[in-house]
Amino acid sequence: MTRKQCTRTFKQSGKFERAFACSFCMTKSKHRPSDRAVFGRNLKRARHIKGLSQDALAYESSLSRTFVSDVERAARNISIDNMSRLAAALGIPLHELLDPSRFSDPLDAD
Repeated sequence: MTRKQCTRTFKQSGKFERAFACSFCMTKSKHRPSDRAVFGRNLKRARHIKGLSQDALAYESSLSRTFVSDVERAARNISIDNMSRLAAALGIPLHELLDPSRFSDPLDAD
């Protein structure tokens, strides 16, 4: 990820300022994704590999579809119990969803 891709502008006090914060990893000037973002990205990729919709994954894990969507976008914190439910619904070990390189996408490389 280049610095240009990792920056965004936002309106504050009537003027535009540049914030060096990555909306994906939710950290300032770090290019290492947060664990929550890694989990969400890997969850989404594993779900696509299994051919499941968010609705189907939510049903299998007894969670709501909006919760699954929020987790995939790293917009919500998730408990270990719910992480385990999602991993079990996908039929993969939980540690694979936490591994940053497990479901890596060649297009994500810098």
